[in-house]
Order: sequence, then C-alpha cells, then structure tokens
Amino acid sequence: MVRYGILGFGHHAAKRLVPAFAAAKNSRLAGLWRRDHSKAEANAREFHIDRAFATPEDLCASPEIDAVFVASPDALHRRDVLLALEHGKPVLCEKPLAMNAGEVETMLAAQAKAGVAFGVAQNMRYNASAQLMRDWIAKGRIGQPQLCHAQFCYAADRSPRQWIYDPALALGGPIGDVAIHCIDALRFVLGEAPVTEVGTLAHTDALSGAVESHAVVTLEFAGGAMGSVTVTTRGEYRSLIEITGESGVVVCENGMTVDHEVEIVRYRKGEVAERITVSNADAYSKMLDSFSGEIVGTGKYLAPASDGLHNQRILDAAYASWRSGMRQTVAKNW
Repeated sequence: MVRYGILGFGHHAAKRLVPAFAAAKNSRLAGLWRRDHSKAEANAREFHIDRAFATPEDLCASPEIDAVFVASPDALHRRDVLLALEHGKPVLCEKPLAMNAGEVETMLAAQAKAGVAFGVAQNMRYNASAQLMRDWIAKGRIGQPQLCHAQFCYAADRSPRQWIYDPALALGGPIGDVAIHCIDALRFVLGEAPVTEVGTLAHTDALSGAVESHAVVTLEFAGGAMGSVTVTTRGEYRSLIEITGESGVVVCENGMTVDHEVEIVRYRKGEVAERITVSNADAYSKMLDSFSGEIVGTGKYLAPASDGLHNQRILDAAYASWRSGMRQTVAKNW
C-alpha cells in the first residue's frame, strides 16, 4: 500500500481525491498540508486522515509518506514538486503541470536526479469512455482520423476555487484550467499524437479580469488530423469529445465527466453503428493505483511528466498565439 500526502488540500482534494483514495486498492491517503493549519486539522478529522502536517517540508520529509500528490494552485506546482523530489518522494502533480515549459524542464531535471516516478494527474486517461474511443480508433473503426473536437464548459462564478481568476496563481482562465483536459483527451484517444501547430482566439470579460473567459484553440496533429478545443467559464457543464475519420465518426457527449454514465456512439454513413454506455466513476482511483504501480514497479503510469512537457508546450503556444494573433509552432520533445 503506497501512502500519499497531499500538498494543497482544498476543494478538489475534498471532492475528488478523498473518495478516490477510499475506493483505491493500493493507494492510501495518509497525510495532508494546507496553508491554514486549523483547517488542515479539521480536514484530517473529517476525512479520517492520519496526519495534518504543519509545513510542506514536514510532509515531504516524513517517513510516514511514500508519495506526494501536489494539488496546490498552478503557480505553486514548481515549488511543491521540487520540494518533494528533493526529499526523494515520487510525485503526482495536478494539471496544468506548471506555469510554462521551462518550469517543467526544471522539474524533469530534478526527477532525473532523484530517480523517482513523476506523473501528471490526467485522470481522464483512465476514463472508460476515453479508453474505449482510443481502442475503436486504433482498430480502424472510423478509418484514419481527420477532424477532432473537444469542448469543456462550466460556470466559474459558482466555483469555490476563487484563485483561478488570479494570474499570480493560475496559468490562465479555461485554457489552462480545462482546455488542458481537452487537449490531453484528444491526444490520448489519437494514441498520444503530438501537436505541431496551435492557434487561439480568446476573450476576457469583467469577471475574468486579466485571464480569458472563453476561447477556441485550433490544433494540428503530427499524424495529419486537425482539431479544435472550445472552452468557456460562462456556460452550463458540458464536456464533449468527437473524432471524425475517413469512414465514420465516434462521439461521446460529456465524455470527460465522472459523475454519471455516458454513451459512446459510433456513426457510419450517417447512422448509428454502435452504442455503448460506460461509467468513468472509478477513473480517479484507477489513476492513483496506476501511479502506485509505477512506484513499486508493477505497472506503467499513463501520463508521465515527460509527456506532460509536450502538453505544457501546447499551452505555451496557445497563450502566445492569443497574445500575438499568430499561429504558433509547438517545440518538439517527442
């Protein structure tokens, strides 16, 4: 059983990670740290977690913690990941991995020195919906992929994560927050396809301030497919994934949700050729146990930080395109 400590215990940890650890088979939540120690102690009591540590250093140095899960705001990821690696602890870090690719490169250099596992918490690679779509595409059920689209909408004004509007803490608005999920989902179902070029249109509004409120990101994949990611923080929840191939289409409405069952539908010649209902409810638990397997040498984690560097370079290119008004080439690391 791999014992984890969470750095940056907040809304996401309470809502998603605590239940995921409870259902995991080989991963246990043994400790936490958050800036307000009294709240940390209250969380530990509420969720029956062994220890609330006084400092991040105490958590990372503790012999009671085998691995560190970084769930702090984006701008703190570099600090927290490097701290864990300095103590020789494997690290699973929330997305986006960092504020820019340079920070990821620094993290990867520290990982190489520490010689431990380092992954990105891309839980959606463990969604049954994404894995089924990936399998169908790999088996040629829709022919060679030509077009792909992913959309993620939510209402940020109702989010308890108020720091997502703060450019000192957040990489950006929905591009950094949820377009990263869409980009990674498309890359995953296409077989970890690299992205070569990116273009972005985005807007701000009175609530979003310096960060974007909604955006469209276009993607060119190395395999020849072209795609778009559309995101907004001003809509009702939706998370769509669809891939159009030479001989069919596969669509999953709300394919990135873990809250209810979803349908994957394959169309051929305009008619339904296949329809399967799946649940993604166990994706977070599968992600944790997969990373634990990487740590103990019994498995391979699907979202290593080395691959996360490419996603970060895509994000860098997306923001550079928005600011410059020009398409951007993504630096290669594959």
